[in-house]
Amino acid sequence: MPGEDVFKWVALFALSAMLVNSIGILLVYKKTDLALRGKEYLMCFAAGVLIASVLSMGFPEAVAKNPQAGLAALAGFIFMFFSNKFIKMKTKQTEIAFGITAIEGIGIHSFIDGIIYSVTFSVSQITGIISGVGLIAHEFAEGVIAYAVLLKGGMVRKRALLFAFLIAALTTPLGAFIAFPIISRLKDEVLGLALGFVAGVLIYLSASHLLPEAREHEKNHSYLAFLFGISLALFIMLTKN
Repeated sequence: MPGEDVFKWVALFALSAMLVNSIGILLVYKKTDLALRGKEYLMCFAAGVLIASVLSMGFPEAVAKNPQAGLAALAGFIFMFFSNKFIKMKTKQTEIAFGITAIEGIGIHSFIDGIIYSVTFSVSQITGIISGVGLIAHEFAEGVIAYAVLLKGGMVRKRALLFAFLIAALTTPLGAFIAFPIISRLKDEVLGLALGFVAGVLIYLSASHLLPEAREHEKNHSYLAFLFGISLALFIMLTKN
């Protein structure tokens, strides 16, 4: 796709992610029980979309552009694994420290989401769309979690609302818009490595973060949301032409 068209898609999905994240924050602020009831279903749905899109499209496209993309995927997975370990280690401290360090992790994660939009849409429109659907779906749950974490850290409700938006919602388009000028200039070989790294990040996110979190608070028939996410990703892929 021409660069201008790619940027329009990146901007659309990054801003949509910010909107969905903000809805999650507002809903848990206004109606806590309702937001928490829907969170697990969306996390399972998002995990299904992301797993299917990475394994059926994202990773094969990365390898086609660069045979070493598998090593980049491993690097992405390891990066997320140790990042998560570091955050968990830090959150064992006081309640205030818990809020600060956990929200740092959410902010970094949201910023990386924005970069992922730039990478996937730079590879192909269909890869960007399928990955984007999964990422946007999990933004609602991320908004809910960000607000809850800030409250647990001792922040008052209105202040937690503002900071959750700034750190969890706004960082996604920020990451996308900062990364796009760099990503759009990469050669195919380097873009393949970037997509491989992203594949590793998304595999970790879905298999080691979204699904375990949803399973911890499992709802009736939440597995159907996971299967629906897989089915939707495969349907989009098979009907792309």
